[in-house]
This record gives sequence, structure tokens and C-alpha cells, in this order.
Amino acid sequence: MQLLAILRAAERAAVVTIFLTMVVLFSLNVLARQVGGTFASDFACIEEAVRLLSLFLTFMAVGLALDQGRHAGIHTWREKIARRTGLPLRRIIDFVGFFFCCYLIWLSYEMTAFVFASGQKSPTLNVPVFWIYLAPAIGFALMGLRFALSFLGLIDRFAGQQTEPH
Repeated sequence: MQLLAILRAAERAAVVTIFLTMVVLFSLNVLARQVGGTFASDFACIEEAVRLLSLFLTFMAVGLALDQGRHAGIHTWREKIARRTGLPLRRIIDFVGFFFCCYLIWLSYEMTAFVFASGQKSPTLNVPVFWIYLAPAIGFALMGLRFALSFLGLIDRFAGQQTEPH
């Protein structure tokens, strides 16, 4: 579990760093547009950088959100169904979620490999476009890890969720 704590800390640090970088870049872009005149056109790459960072921010945060039970769901309905049917619904959700994430990782990898082979570069940043397609692969891998850990009982991702009183 020490490894998971390190992973959580690294994810949080990455998410906070990405977010703060986006804030600084976007503020710089607004300032350049207000003050810069023709100088502002030199900052055209900032918008593209912020869009790229927002993709990584979103996909880096999905694993943390799942880990803390913050994904959208109908908790009371799930609990009612589990009580009435006797099915281990949480484990079924974790099992299906893990394999769905594995499928999405594979699709993301295939798209990343295809775009990497094409050699495309972004217009203003001049960085390889495959980075855009790498964000979902990373995010779904982190989310799939949380589904697997929850399925195996190593984390309780449902602990923070409110359920209907009995």
C-alpha cells in the first residue's frame, strides 16, 4: 500500500502542477492580449498549450476521483438493487470497469501509435500530436488500476459515498 500512497501523491502533485501551469499560462495570455498589441501574436502557442494541458489534467484526475468514490453514480439505486438481488454489485462494477478500461487503454494505444507513426506536429507548439492521444491511455490505466484494486479489496473506493439510510 506504500506504493499506492506514492502513486496518489505523484498524481496529486502532477494534477496541481498542471493546473497551476494552466493558470499562469492563461493569465500570461490574457495580459499579453491586453497590453501587447502585435506582441500578443507571439503568444499564440499558449492557447494550444493550455488545451493540451487540460487534456492531461482531466485524464490524470480520473484515477484519483475513482479512488475517492467521486465519479458520478446513483448510489442509492445501486445499494437497493444489491440488497434486493443479493448480487455483489460493487464487485461486478469493478470487474466490468477494469475490463472496459483495459479496452480503452488498448484503443488509446492504437490511436497513439497510429498518430506517432504519421509524424504529425501541432501547428503552434510544434510538438508531436501523439501526446494528445497519450493522455487517455494514461488516464484509463490509472482508472483501471483503481478498479482492479477495489475488486481485489485493497482499497474501498465506495467508502466516501453517501447511501440511503436503511
